[in-house]
Amino acid sequence: MLKLYFLEVGALLSLIIPLLVDMETCPATGMPGMPGIPGLPGRDGRDGEKGEKGEPGRGQLAGSLKGQKGNTGPKGSPGKRGQSGEPGKPGLQGEPGLPGEPGETVGLEQQAAFSVARMTSEPPDKGAVILFTKVITDINGDYDTVTGRFRCRVPGTYYFVYHASLERKLCVLMKLDNVIMTTFCDFRQNLRQVTSGGLSVYLSRGQEVWLETKEFVGMTSKPSGYSIFSGFLLHPH
Repeated sequence: MLKLYFLEVGALLSLIIPLLVDMETCPATGMPGMPGIPGLPGRDGRDGEKGEKGEPGRGQLAGSLKGQKGNTGPKGSPGKRGQSGEPGKPGLQGEPGLPGEPGETVGLEQQAAFSVARMTSEPPDKGAVILFTKVITDINGDYDTVTGRFRCRVPGTYYFVYHASLERKLCVLMKLDNVIMTTFCDFRQNLRQVTSGGLSVYLSRGQEVWLETKEFVGMTSKPSGYSIFSGFLLHPH
């Protein structure tokens, strides 16, 4: 088909060219020639430059469309540690802690002795610790006049003794950490007298010794007479 097209074009050109030559050599003006055959389509031109970005659309449809939620991506790597913050304000003061264990005793502290008196006009309560509030001697401050107990700081063998003025029946217990070591009882009454008792016992650091009433509390009150509780270290261990 294309070959036939070129043959026809060639035949027309063979007729037109002699006429054109004659027109150039001949001064006379001839009739206008026929229009030529349209040429072949040219090749596509190069792509133009990229245009400027257009303005965002204002349609409601574009903003209302929402795609489906995608799958959760993999966990990222830990980020860098941030800077330390400023120190906070000081907190409230805590409650006092429990008392610590007694410390070791050395040198001149390897001794202990106390002697205290009961200086009250009221007899002791039944089944209660007997309080001796008047301190006569207390080398290391081992006897507590508030609790009525001797607390051992120097381990060793001690001797404890008490003397009580009485007018009625009296029973006194000597206790070591709530264990009854011995009982001293005098069942005379209506007769003023003095009764006493003593005991030697080994104590470890922190153990406590005290006197306690039993059934009868016939201690004589002030000013008829005084009662005294004493103790001292025989040999430290």
